[in-house]
Amino acid sequence: MNIELRHLRYFVAVAEELHFGRAAARLNISQPPLSQQIQILEQQVGARLFARTNRSVSLTAAGRQFLADSRQILLQVNEAAARASRLHHGETGELNLGFTSSAPFIKAVSDTLSTFRRRYPDVHIQTRETNTREQISPLTEGTLDLGLMRNTQLPDTLNWQVILREPLLAMIHRDHPLASQDAVSLVDLSKEPFVFFDPHVGTGLYDDILGLMRRYGVMPTITQEVGEAMTIIGLVASGLGVSILPASFRRVQLQEMRWVPIIEADAVSEMWLVWSKHHELSQSAERFKQHLLSAAKVSVSATKT
Repeated sequence: MNIELRHLRYFVAVAEELHFGRAAARLNISQPPLSQQIQILEQQVGARLFARTNRSVSLTAAGRQFLADSRQILLQVNEAAARASRLHHGETGELNLGFTSSAPFIKAVSDTLSTFRRRYPDVHIQTRETNTREQISPLTEGTLDLGLMRNTQLPDTLNWQVILREPLLAMIHRDHPLASQDAVSLVDLSKEPFVFFDPHVGTGLYDDILGLMRRYGVMPTITQEVGEAMTIIGLVASGLGVSILPASFRRVQLQEMRWVPIIEADAVSEMWLVWSKHHELSQSAERFKQHLLSAAKVSVSATKT
């Protein structure tokens, strides 16, 4: 049996018109080839599909059954083609996105997530909140499509692009004398009890901020080590010490705490968008990447390849 889709389309046209001339005009072919193709189809099926007289054409019982099945087959083919096309164009599928705890506080990230969800509701966005170091292996292996992380040492298997450069801010309890200043220095902060990340947590901010302080020849006395940025904020608000976090976290406003600028001009942090060099991005991941880079207005010169 060698039935082609065109045979089904020809058959459905004749079955719906019940007239070979009108069906041929509808298909934009001449009548003799259409009649020949219907005969070939009947031979392939092994059943007479039409009862023909000089004046009329009607469906046989086998023809009526074949019409219902043919319509279903053509519908399934059209739906399959539409699904493949939508997947190819990034309108469906799955996007696996890793991000650090600070990423949702970045306006470009939150705006992109919101816009992307509205425009592509059939793309399932699977998010995974994890620290910078824990994203590297899944990105390399391809189980994560894209990662949002703080600047850190990356293997050659990954590409990255800066989506945000933002100032680091001091976090100080409102009753502390430093809280009333317009800006504070790293030296001032290093003299205070410091609330910071546990070094084993793997956040990029740990090396980023401590590396900055080392460049100025100071090291804080870390009295509280925790795993989450929100815990740091809560402990500073409780008066257990001072700390430093990127300005994105300033969206968290607590009455007991003040965000104070840092004097040193290079007290900045970067958020990176990271992806694998060796795993081709799906169209949905590529669309999200381009939406985010556009929202972030990042210069091409910031790309590392």
